[in-house]
Amino acid sequence: MIGWQLARSMWCRTLAWLLPLALAACTNWPTAPVPLHNYQPERFDGAAYVEHFKADVTRSCEAARRALLSQGYIVTATQPDQVSGRKYFQPSVEHHVQLEFRVVCASETADASVVFVSGLREQYIVRKIKESASLGVGGLGSLSLPVEGSMDSMVKVASETVTDAALYQRFFDLMGRYLEQAGAPDTRAPRAAGSDQTS
Repeated sequence: MIGWQLARSMWCRTLAWLLPLALAACTNWPTAPVPLHNYQPERFDGAAYVEHFKADVTRSCEAARRALLSQGYIVTATQPDQVSGRKYFQPSVEHHVQLEFRVVCASETADASVVFVSGLREQYIVRKIKESASLGVGGLGSLSLPVEGSMDSMVKVASETVTDAALYQRFFDLMGRYLEQAGAPDTRAPRAAGSDQTS
């Protein structure tokens, strides 16, 4: 009887010593906040995001919608003065990319409009879902320990505005072709001097 009580006492002392270590290993201790990246590329001279067309707002945004559809984009929202579309890419088995285009058309005159476009690129990777399992410990309750789950989940790892001027130029060129097909030749308004595109 005494031997059993001694063994039980030693087991409880050992468990009490190991329990904080197990909890510490399973807990994500707060770390120092990551400082913000001191990278501010905003110059507000992004001619790459804007183009002028000799067409009214409705026709310009319709050309933008057709341009997106022709490239495999799923149009997620459409109004007479704005269009949004999204396309999905998978460069590798565990890497997933979404590219969303947002187009806004604004009137300049009765038969001319200015079109603004921006692309948002979001990147995801496949990660295992962390699940927890409960372990009952007599006299101390239950202890939850993280274990590897069997299910995969898409985790966002990056989100940024596309700054590739050549990509936007190709989009505007395709818009112009759709406007020409609709019976509006020479729909691209001439650029002002010194308004070369910048990335």
